[in-house]
Amino acid sequence: MSTELPGPRARITLVSRPGCHLCDDARVVIEAVAARQGVGWRELSIDDDAELRARYAEQIPVTLVDGVQHDFFRVSAERLTAALTS
Repeated sequence: MSTELPGPRARITLVSRPGCHLCDDARVVIEAVAARQGVGWRELSIDDDAELRARYAEQIPVTLVDGVQHDFFRVSAERLTAALTS
């Protein structure tokens, strides 16, 4: 699964796995922060990408900002907002 929403270029990437409750929680935070900051985001499933699975399988969900790993497991709205504004 790869989901890129229409609108601004995706600055946030959520690397997730279907059925992951922490991924569901992260998605809610990312959607809210992205909307407040006016930035795009996308979601990639490790089930669809062997490289992502090898790299992040033990850290799901993983949040990337501008392609750089930012967080894993839990997403803090405050930390994510700070990373987008710095």
